[in-house]
Amino acid sequence: MNLIARRKNEQQESTAVRVGDVIIGGPQLVVIAGPCAIESYEQILGTALEVQRLGASLLRGGAYKPRTSPYSFRGKREEGLEILAQVKALTGLPVVTEIMDARDLEEVAKVADMLQIGSRNMQNYTLLTEVGKSKLPVFLKRGLASTLEEWLYAAEYIMAEGNDQVVLCERGIRTFENYTRNTVDITAIPALKELSHLPVFLDPSHGTGRASLVSPVALGGIAAGADGLMIEVHPQPELALSDGDQSLDFEAFAELMERARPVAKAVGREI
Repeated sequence: MNLIARRKNEQQESTAVRVGDVIIGGPQLVVIAGPCAIESYEQILGTALEVQRLGASLLRGGAYKPRTSPYSFRGKREEGLEILAQVKALTGLPVVTEIMDARDLEEVAKVADMLQIGSRNMQNYTLLTEVGKSKLPVFLKRGLASTLEEWLYAAEYIMAEGNDQVVLCERGIRTFENYTRNTVDITAIPALKELSHLPVFLDPSHGTGRASLVSPVALGGIAAGADGLMIEVHPQPELALSDGDQSLDFEAFAELMERARPVAKAVGREI
């Protein structure tokens, strides 16, 4: 029996993952918000202050960005980490940032409170193993076309190193449909609750690729039992260097948070 199945049988309650002072998997519906990529100190600080004011508990921001085209903006790398560290110190928000290469782990771990494994690296087993050894909480996104079993085995690679602080994030899978960026699998949320003891998030930003669809899909995820949401927020989405089409501006994020509270309350959660 694998680790997840065994611990699911042994535990009466789901695993709670601690990121700074934030508990994921408890009564609180946790919202991670921020821009896809760190572009400047002013951009990330302004966004951090606004999402914090509106109820987000964790800040996202990518210093290293995997992009389909090598000519697209791929992040500010070390400079981005320095900016993220400064904003973290000023706001007190724990930060979630992506790790793409095990060789960068030492530097990223100096800043990150939680390491994100993106969909492209879900089956990068060398990276998963090294991240497991770090003992930092891990935010593991579903692969582009991965089954639930493949996804859970990816989590096993992390947990096999003694790190059970893993959060699973549904971010849509690739299907024949091209109106949306991906096809969000809402079913995965309650299914994973049956199959594992790990907290489950939904990323409706990557899941839909369209800002107009983020809010309704987010509300559906809450109703389905998600432990939290990851939302891309940018002060000026039309000028974003990465994922502007799916990013909410501050006004839209405020509206989403307002709509999310009664839905969360209806399923016994609070923001």
